[in-house]
Amino acid sequence: MSTRRLELKISPERAGVRLNTILRVDLGLSGTVIRRIKWLEDGILVDGVRVNTRHCPTAGQIVSVRLSEQERRSGIVSAPGELDIVYEDADIVVINKAPFVTVHPGPGHYDDTMGNFLLDYYEKTGVEGDFHPVHRLDRGTTGLMLVAKHPHAQEVLKNQLHTDSFRRSYLAVCEGIPNPSEGIVDAPLGIAEGEKLKRIVRTDGQSARTHYAVVKNMGERALLRLQLDTGRTHQIRVHMAHLGNPLVGDFLYGAEVEGLGRPALHSAEVDFIHPITGNEMHFTAPVPADILALIK
Repeated sequence: MSTRRLELKISPERAGVRLNTILRVDLGLSGTVIRRIKWLEDGILVDGVRVNTRHCPTAGQIVSVRLSEQERRSGIVSAPGELDIVYEDADIVVINKAPFVTVHPGPGHYDDTMGNFLLDYYEKTGVEGDFHPVHRLDRGTTGLMLVAKHPHAQEVLKNQLHTDSFRRSYLAVCEGIPNPSEGIVDAPLGIAEGEKLKRIVRTDGQSARTHYAVVKNMGERALLRLQLDTGRTHQIRVHMAHLGNPLVGDFLYGAEVEGLGRPALHSAEVDFIHPITGNEMHFTAPVPADILALIK
């Protein structure tokens, strides 16, 4: 298995500074990550020798920290399944999720989820790591999903969520034509009384903001582009139903559509800052055939 490490050559200006400070300030590691790696035999090395966080390296020495995990703590089992990998490097994986695939194992789905499939892929390709999703998609939603390969990358990316550094753009088909044709739905969401899954707009709910714009008016339906300021469960689906324009095929907040079997929602674009390199990343995923059929 390939181990992911982060290295730093100590400059004269940083000589004599305690490693705990260098790990936090220079390498951007959180206290949680540092506490995890400092107990590992090869967690924190200086010129290949294990040291503790109180150590003060000298100029020219190489600090090396382990980012990938030796053991999986998630308890997720690996199981073969189809993955459409859009991009991959030592720190992240961008996946184009198929419809009707659950992201994380749970009741009724222990070995047929994205988590199971990705860990199976890691085993077959020699990647050392666990399942660290940065965000999730509903089972019926298609499109781009970002997964970190180690806890440090996941932490950095999760801190970007719902900021200008991390933007997701969705395409959806709704019933009717929203009026006005673009706007912001700012309505708090909470669990419906007596329900486990269904959400509703309620004054005591969590704040939720959705930007929407009509891309194409199709008479009885509309193609929308949507962006989220928050990431509540079913946010787009509930907000569009709240406007009186539920997503086509949404069995929970609208009505089922024969031949579709899911809400017409697709994660089409994602932009973020790479957690290690700092580079701007941009990815797109083509509209799936079932939604294309609705548009045409």
